[in-house]
Amino acid sequence: MKLFILYQTDNWKSKASRVCFGIFDTRAKAIDSAKWQELYNHNSEVVVLEVTLNLFEEV
Repeated sequence: MKLFILYQTDNWKSKASRVCFGIFDTRAKAIDSAKWQELYNHNSEVVVLEVTLNLFEEV
């Protein structure tokens, strides 16, 4: 099963600046949530990572 993690980060998309805003079952829901929460602006970027459930790996 695939899950999608929604992060807001700085313009350089560094891992140190990531803030998690939720985990979703589809990419479309994650993007809609980012738009609804107004996470898109000139000082930040939105990153949606796809992860596989029950798989051990570094994110």
